[in-house]
Amino acid sequence: MEKKELLTKGKAKELYKTADETKLVMDFTDDTSAFDGKKIEQLAGKGTVNNRFNNFIMNYLEKKGVACHLLEELNDHESLVLNLDMFPIECVVRNYAAGSICKRLGLEEGKKFEHPIFEFFYKDDDLGDPMINDNHIVAFGWANRDEIRILEDLTLEINKFLIELFDSADLILVDFKLEFGKNNGQIYLGDEFTPDGCRVWDKDTKEKLDKDRFRLGLGDVVESYQEIAHRIGINLT
Repeated sequence: MEKKELLTKGKAKELYKTADETKLVMDFTDDTSAFDGKKIEQLAGKGTVNNRFNNFIMNYLEKKGVACHLLEELNDHESLVLNLDMFPIECVVRNYAAGSICKRLGLEEGKKFEHPIFEFFYKDDDLGDPMINDNHIVAFGWANRDEIRILEDLTLEINKFLIELFDSADLILVDFKLEFGKNNGQIYLGDEFTPDGCRVWDKDTKEKLDKDRFRLGLGDVVESYQEIAHRIGINLT
């Protein structure tokens, strides 16, 4: 399907309108950013890896009964998706301590939590995506109580499915973020699931294979994304 005018431009992908107002083209770019846009680079091939990675995960979750916005892959870096009314909320699951929770609570990186920790964040780059709770969400009309429960339940269910997938490839799914939206009253998993929005470590060596390689200047970012993809069974060719 032919893409038309640009609808939104994010840190690593763009959304375009199509002739069908219910469908959008999601274009994964080679752009890479960290620290709220303070560190930006282009990494050749990253858009293709993320497009294929996202589509694999979305199809995997669909087979598990999770409604996802993906409709079809169009080419190496573009996919057709359902146009959703997105909740301005990030749903985060943490299976191990890493990133911001270590700074907030003084935790040692790598601590495994007895039960996954679920958190809500308000999606606003200018504000640094602040952490919020159910009362904020209801007070500001971002979702109602029933929708909040569904978002949390869906996220934790997806976590179980993905832990199993990554564990079978000798990988640790440390944490990740999800975004959801509605179409005709139904809630769908939207946005993306790629190594840009999750942390993945090698089970034996604890080597970081995700976007932290870019944040921390470890190098081989795209190669590490490809390594995760290969190990969970994604065909990148």
